[in-house]
Amino acid sequence: QFQLVESGGGLVQPGGSLRLSCAASGFTLDYFGIGWFRQAPGKEREGISCSSSTDSTISYAASVKGRFTVSRDSAKNMVYLQMNNLKPEDTAVYYCAGGTSPSVGGCSLLSEDYGFWGQGTQVTVSS
Repeated sequence: QFQLVESGGGLVQPGGSLRLSCAASGFTLDYFGIGWFRQAPGKEREGISCSSSTDSTISYAASVKGRFTVSRDSAKNMVYLQMNNLKPEDTAVYYCAGGTSPSVGGCSLLSEDYGFWGQGTQVTVSS
C-alpha cells in the first residue's frame, strides 16, 4: 500500500521559513517521482514543485521559484520542501503526491499525473 504523510505545516509570519516533510511508506521513494501541490480556499490545486526519481529533473512553479527547495533523504524515505521568505499568498494546504503516469519516476506539476496523495498539511502565513 502506497502511503504518503505530510508534516511540518503551521503558522509563520511573512518572511519566515518552514520545512515540510513527506514520509513515504509501502514503497521505496528512490524509484518514484514526487510532486508538491497546494490548495488555497476557493482556488484550484496548484503544482509548485516536483522531482524525478533520480532528482535528474526538478521543477518549480514561477510562484515559488527561488524561495522553495525540494530535497530527498533516501535513507529515511523522505522528501522535504524547504520554504523560505514566505508570503501571505503562500497560505494553503500543502500536499505531496507520487506515482506519476506514464512513468512512476517522472516529474510533473499536473495533479492528474499522480496516482496517490498524502492527506495534506496546513500552512498559514500571517502577521
